[in-house]
Amino acid sequence: MTHRHTTANTVALTPTSTGDTHEVTNTPPTLSGYNAYNADPALGEALHRENAGWAESRAHHLGASVGNPDMQERARLANRHIPEFRPFDSYGNRVDIVEYHPAYHELMTTAMEAEVHSLAWSTDKPGGHVARAAMSYLWNQVENGVGCPTGMAYAAIPLLRTQPETKAWADKMQATTYDPRIMPIEEKSAITVATTLTEKHGGCDLRANTTTAAPVDHGGAGQAYRLTGHKWFCSAPMGDVFLTTAITPNGPGLFAAPRFLPDGGRNRIFIQGLKEKCGNRSNASSHVEFSDTWALLIGEEGEGIRKAMTDVHYTRLDFAAGSTGLMRQALSQAMHYGRHRRAFQRSLVDLPLMSNILADLALDVEGSLAMCLRIARAVDETGTDPTAALLARIGPPMAKYWCCKRAPGFVAEALECIGGNGYIEDAPMARLYREAPLNGIWEGSSNMVALDVFRAAEREPGSLDAVLAEIESVRGTDTPLDRALEGLKDALANKTTWEFQARRLVERMALLWQAALLRQHASTPIADAFIASRVVEGHGPLFGRLNSPNAVQEILDRALMT
Repeated sequence: MTHRHTTANTVALTPTSTGDTHEVTNTPPTLSGYNAYNADPALGEALHRENAGWAESRAHHLGASVGNPDMQERARLANRHIPEFRPFDSYGNRVDIVEYHPAYHELMTTAMEAEVHSLAWSTDKPGGHVARAAMSYLWNQVENGVGCPTGMAYAAIPLLRTQPETKAWADKMQATTYDPRIMPIEEKSAITVATTLTEKHGGCDLRANTTTAAPVDHGGAGQAYRLTGHKWFCSAPMGDVFLTTAITPNGPGLFAAPRFLPDGGRNRIFIQGLKEKCGNRSNASSHVEFSDTWALLIGEEGEGIRKAMTDVHYTRLDFAAGSTGLMRQALSQAMHYGRHRRAFQRSLVDLPLMSNILADLALDVEGSLAMCLRIARAVDETGTDPTAALLARIGPPMAKYWCCKRAPGFVAEALECIGGNGYIEDAPMARLYREAPLNGIWEGSSNMVALDVFRAAEREPGSLDAVLAEIESVRGTDTPLDRALEGLKDALANKTTWEFQARRLVERMALLWQAALLRQHASTPIADAFIASRVVEGHGPLFGRLNSPNAVQEILDRALMT
């Protein structure tokens, strides 16, 4: 619509101040101003069930941040204005600085204050890993790029604590403040970590790496070395400490290289460039060059791969919980849209096929969350319960395989529930869609983690039986689940098929474990629907495959309680 504007000499057509041509109706409001913890009863139940009910107030506080429109805007800005690399200052001095939008620093401040990175290590209460996994699940509903440095800190803190020379660094890493200043560790109130293990020619095979480490003096645990080599993927390169591997005279070693030397001078760590990634845009991934770089050895020479895998083990659990959180946010967006958008005189969520899809999606989140927090409790109880120790070894790669592999298809389906409005960059769904594949790549691709489940079975006798016992605990309550368990046992009995069938077998174990947990702790209709669709029929890659509408309304009512 236009208005005719007349002057003494001219006649012109000018648009209205808004440019509106019609009244906008049937457009859902933005999902904001809600509490993601309150809206997710499955999370609250699991938090209490797995021995971390004391963290409810923390989760409630962080849940409010998920729904805070200011926080959501910071996530948008941090991804819209991606990090920039400045290798030199105006005089040509090498500075190796990555500059972030202020929103990124604000997000990091919130995450550190909530102890998303450190709660498992800072609390003296039981259930620390459960509480921390719940916080990661919530935080990954806000901004996944910031979830990288928080997850790396979670994994690095216990490693740095084991070495007296780096314990003070671990203490500063678990601080509840955020200090982005570029200066020596001793002058900072809090620090972050960068992890860089992969080399161009090695990928997941860390033993193929060629970066070398020469002792400055006599060498050994806690001693100084000089590193030389190129690392192809480095996450969060503005970290104050770089955790990396290199070949020592006695085999691979794990090293911690600070950004600044003990005398206050800059260490010889050179950022070579930033990766232009499909997703995870707010997080600066890079490749770095070590050139006579000063670093301290964590543990002994030759222990580097084992030490690195300890770090990776924690990040795998973090990625499983994080991917489940990402799926939860995608589900929340789709549910919200479905409730507010109308078609054919009904809300989308009330259309039978759409309700089938949304309920099917919700079952995946419910099962994955239950499994992740159960594994986190096993990690908490490792020191006092031998069975928990076995579950803590085999559980993280299993959860990482299933949750991270499930996320891309899940988010694509949730995006389609919203349609074209979900595919544009103004909405968070496009960001979630680009983010979803990443956790399946980091810390071991799907093939690597599926095979690692069976490496655990071989190296930790009884770990496979511990998972089967979890499923066995509900024997007699569900005949189809009993039959499926026997079929799984038969399939696992032939070890010669483990490598070839690793994906199928790990998927089956993960689903049966989730089914057992839901049979124990969820309502009967929800457990029935999960078992019927995933255990009896074999769900497949697509959603909207529930064969009965009986539980749909209960699932939908539970999926987003706002």
